[in-house]
Amino acid sequence: MISDEPILSQDEREAINTGRWFSSLSPSLRHDILRYAYVKRYRDGELIAARGERPDEWVACAKGAVRISSTSVSGKQVTLTYVEPGIWFGDVAIFDGDQRTHDCYAHGESTVVCVSRNDFTKILADHTELYEALLRLNARLIRLLFGLVEDLNTLPLRARLAKQLVHLARSYGVPSLSHQEETRIGLHLAQEELAQLLGASRQRVNQELKQMEREELIRVEPGGLIVRSREGLKRIGNGDQE
Repeated sequence: MISDEPILSQDEREAINTGRWFSSLSPSLRHDILRYAYVKRYRDGELIAARGERPDEWVACAKGAVRISSTSVSGKQVTLTYVEPGIWFGDVAIFDGDQRTHDCYAHGESTVVCVSRNDFTKILADHTELYEALLRLNARLIRLLFGLVEDLNTLPLRARLAKQLVHLARSYGVPSLSHQEETRIGLHLAQEELAQLLGASRQRVNQELKQMEREELIRVEPGGLIVRSREGLKRIGNGDQE
């Protein structure tokens, strides 16, 4: 773990403060959360939290990404999602007191903000608003989970890939300086990592990416993916194209 600077940078603080959920909280609640919070920095691939551990921290990503994964019976690592800057997680395990259910790794050099279990309890006692806010947050996550399960069982890989690329462009998109309509996905994912998110093989995902590139929806570059037509990908994800 990198332990060079315990204070959030301006960009990291902005990522936390502008997160859709966190920014909806009252100023006094946001102040108290950050007052109790402490900063941890990790190098790419470092373990942040392990499956089976006691849930001692409530966590938010401030820079980079947190890869949430599990290991299959055969020993294969499966990536479930990537937590983007501004997103908080880990409160469910604190509430039910059970062990953490997944491993969390830094994807790229990453910064997280942590609130200890004891301080989390203090904040809840002082701000009943947080209970309702966390209910809203987890209700949204449950809706997203049901949507992912539905997509996995009803949509072809092409549509699931298109929806995933739209999500990545929205969460990690960097506008192109030379082409206003294009967006670079700032989160660098190997095709194997993208395939894990979709529950598919790398070979099949590679085929679909090549087809989308031929259709000028995306462009695959050594540094990552460029989304050339977000609207075109949305149409595929909505089933308007096959």
